[in-house]
Amino acid sequence: MYLHSTLARITALFFLATFSSFGFSQETQCKKTIYLTFDTGNMSVAQTVADILNRQKIKATFFLANEKTNRGDFSLDDSWKSYWQDRLREGHHFGSHTYDHLYFVKDGPSGEIFAKPQFGPKAGVMSLYNEASYCREIRRVDDRFKELTGSHIHKIWRAPGGKTSPRSIRMGSQCGYQHIGWDPAGFLGDELSSQTHPNQMLLDKASSQLQDGDITMAHLGIWSRKDPWAPVVLEQLIINLKGRGFCFATLPKQDK
Repeated sequence: MYLHSTLARITALFFLATFSSFGFSQETQCKKTIYLTFDTGNMSVAQTVADILNRQKIKATFFLANEKTNRGDFSLDDSWKSYWQDRLREGHHFGSHTYDHLYFVKDGPSGEIFAKPQFGPKAGVMSLYNEASYCREIRRVDDRFKELTGSHIHKIWRAPGGKTSPRSIRMGSQCGYQHIGWDPAGFLGDELSSQTHPNQMLLDKASSQLQDGDITMAHLGIWSRKDPWAPVVLEQLIINLKGRGFCFATLPKQDK
């Protein structure tokens, strides 16, 4: 009887220690956070990225512009409706990347800015934008996303190329959208030459240099890279970061 009682106590203590340890590891593994973000780009690896995020059970933030895709259409056309609906249903977050992928050039006179759209009817033409017209360019993504999915984006935006000035950021803020860039270590390099920056180099760099709270930036497809980044790097990067104790969250950042 005594032996059975002793064995029962030992067994109970074993399971308690095991589950306590498991709970502790679950708690400690999320002490550090990475924010994965993707700009639209040419959408050539859009489904690959979605599949990897699903397989790894993590959420990301997508910044949307109406960019030309490798299929010949544009990323906010009706032909991409189901793609964005699926990502919304999966719990990802969305922000504006300006509708026509509008590159800030410089501050202008009288509180305006000079900017040049990459797409749309004025593609390649530098023009002056005041607060109202710049706001309209940011908000058009929100309006179009609502048409495609029935939901609004989050009140966040990212300037194409990360090109901003205090004035352009203030214009976005006055329009109700918080600007979110990326951290130096978070530049994942998918737009760099694959000859000078091979995928293994980019993977090793990001895996070792990313730190708690960093925001990353890559694309759902890029014209300028010969060897696509996402199919080779993204999943292994996520696995490596999980191994370092990182969890993943969406933007905007929430107070801890």
